[in-house]
Amino acid sequence: MKRALLVVAFAALAAPAAASAHANLDSATPDFRQRIEISPDRVVLRFSQVIEPITNGIVVRDEDGRIVSRPARLGRDRRSLLAELRPLARGAYAVRWQTLSVSDGHIVSGLYTFGVGVEAPPPTEAVGASSPSTLEKLVRWLAYLGLAVLAGGLTFRLLVLPRALPERLDQAFFALVGAAALVTIDAGVAALLLRVDAALQLPFERFLYADLSPFAGGTRFGIAWVWMTLGCALVGCLLTLAWLRRSRTPLWPALAVALTLAAGFSLSGHSASEPNSSAFSVTADWVHITAASIWIGGVVTLALIGWRLEQPDRHRAFLRFSSIATVLVGVVLVAGIYLGLLRLPALSDLWSTGYGQVLLVKIALVALALLWGAAHHFLVRPRLERGVEPAGGRVGRSLMGESIVGVAVLLVAALLVNTAPPEERPVGERPTESATAP
Repeated sequence: MKRALLVVAFAALAAPAAASAHANLDSATPDFRQRIEISPDRVVLRFSQVIEPITNGIVVRDEDGRIVSRPARLGRDRRSLLAELRPLARGAYAVRWQTLSVSDGHIVSGLYTFGVGVEAPPPTEAVGASSPSTLEKLVRWLAYLGLAVLAGGLTFRLLVLPRALPERLDQAFFALVGAAALVTIDAGVAALLLRVDAALQLPFERFLYADLSPFAGGTRFGIAWVWMTLGCALVGCLLTLAWLRRSRTPLWPALAVALTLAAGFSLSGHSASEPNSSAFSVTADWVHITAASIWIGGVVTLALIGWRLEQPDRHRAFLRFSSIATVLVGVVLVAGIYLGLLRLPALSDLWSTGYGQVLLVKIALVALALLWGAAHHFLVRPRLERGVEPAGGRVGRSLMGESIVGVAVLLVAALLVNTAPPEERPVGERPTESATAP
């Protein structure tokens, strides 16, 4: 129930500040993700309104989860909360705070990190934060699926389908890509809130009044997903304009924005956070995701829209997409092989680590999709070029089957991005138990 209501929480948190009467955190010392070289003697939080201290008002923990702060007390101005600290060793620290807003009686809460002699981790990785749940992985898969159908559908409409579609198929196309944009927006909101919820570890009624600014604006994950959500909203506006004007022109900027949004997955995933990451690895990951999205989303659109055209038009649509898909598959394979070699220090990691095992499943599904596509290319395409179509609707059913395999590939990709790659090990060292854990 708590998870299902997170969208309601987002609506409440996104309301104008003037409508909110509770106290907000104005500043903190040490500040959010600040690196300091000398151990501070206290944590000071300053709020916008008068507050009242409650139990565990400020709790500071080290990397091992040990509490290094003393009980919090109210400042003289009644708008600040202070907690003395024990001498801190070099390392990262998590500050969890909560206080009572006098104006409306709500308990406001939050979490941030700082480092003594080291860079502070993002709050999503603070001590006490839970790892991605099954629901988070499902939400990320929905985001992948939504963006794939959106990007693939727009590409298919602009490069493959006839300029003028029958009214029923034109409506079906806008319904398909509109639903994909909506799914991507909702999944982006849910993904951010679920990750914040996993870090804050608050009951739902307290989560409503939590401070999300360190997450939404202070982490690569938060920034990527906020911009992806806003970008999808822009795509939705362009789709609406195209539908109202019955014009393909707004679809071109919509496609450009959709393809750009795929970079959010790369910037919030392993390609941007691992020690061996670089601008090249992030770009390769974006190219991999983009090509796979257009390929899989295009197959879905071909099955649901293209194959419902009259025979000459659907034959042309199949042949055009077949040529495009050949290029896309090549890009997916080259970028995927590069990323696999980058993420797996040793060949044995492919079957001895959790990351490698999930990657094997993905490789198997991609191979199945490739074989399915090859059958269409080498068996169906020559017949369609001669103007002959297999009877009994077998091609349509086969396209639906390939689409389902593509959707499964996206599901495994969502699992893969939430699985940590194995770490670099000295030559000759075998994988440890921790390295093989999913």
